[in-house]
Amino acid sequence: MISANVQSEASTTWTVVLSKGQSRNPVKRSLEQAIAEAAAQIEGVAVVVVPHLYDLPKGGESLTTLGEIESNLIVASWIFPRAAHWVLDRNGVRGQFVAVEEEDDSEESPAATSESDVDRVTELYPRPDREIHCIDLKTDEDAEHFINLVRQIVQGELDPNSNGSEERSLPIVGGKLVQVDETTSRRWYPVIDFSRCTNCMECVDFCLFGVYGVDQAETILVEQPDNCRKGCPACSRVCPENAIIFPQHKAPAIAGADVGGEEGFKIDLSKLFGAPDGSDDAIATAARERDEQLLLSGREAVGIDDQLKRRQQDMTQKPKDELDELIDSLDALDL
Repeated sequence: MISANVQSEASTTWTVVLSKGQSRNPVKRSLEQAIAEAAAQIEGVAVVVVPHLYDLPKGGESLTTLGEIESNLIVASWIFPRAAHWVLDRNGVRGQFVAVEEEDDSEESPAATSESDVDRVTELYPRPDREIHCIDLKTDEDAEHFINLVRQIVQGELDPNSNGSEERSLPIVGGKLVQVDETTSRRWYPVIDFSRCTNCMECVDFCLFGVYGVDQAETILVEQPDNCRKGCPACSRVCPENAIIFPQHKAPAIAGADVGGEEGFKIDLSKLFGAPDGSDDAIATAARERDEQLLLSGREAVGIDDQLKRRQQDMTQKPKDELDELIDSLDALDL
């Protein structure tokens, strides 16, 4: 544990959370340490170093420590920013998502901009106003690059509406730089992006391993994360709003990367979500992945059931263009 002088609550308005990588790669460890030590020297900033966010156990020391922090957060991790934010959210560390160095933030994501009369879960249950800025450590190898980002955020330079002077309280969790040494093991489970989720419950119906459930407000949740079959991302493929993230998946869209404009998202959905080349679409791939896991667990394969057939038809249905809409309006006139 690296020690530092304790700062008063009034002088600490930001907390940098540095999530260490899963591997013991010395280059990554050196980068992490350099960022943590430099960030701790910035006035008004506390630093907390924890093991990999995705692997943190419920009720463990790391999540307990993070749960006590009330300040704005700057989260630096080795997973995509959107994934990091919703991993924290599922563990009760909540706020407004700000993706650092992302051209498309959560407000511009394909699902969030699609036309729908259905409310997103975050619209029904808004998150606290505090900011959670998420930085992807995979984007650069220079510690100074990330330190400059932290300085810019703290000084309000990334937000033209903020002068960085607003004070927020922070329960002091130790020294200015705190490192939580907690034993973790690698995990695999889905993370829900509630800014996209419409609470349609299709993931509950699709998953046959008891991973999903509902809370007292009848909102979907990952109830039994460790029931998830390692390496299987099938439920993310059938989610109508692409709200299910597997942070460690090799396909960036499933791992939580932003995917660009809505049009490209619809046109290339199967390739985007890692479906193999050929005639298979995302739904067929999901059904095959689910069957593989069922067979491995000694159960019978299910294949594409009626529910998946309907989803498959919806996905292949192209949106109407202006000519289609004109013909529909003429038909309605009964000329």
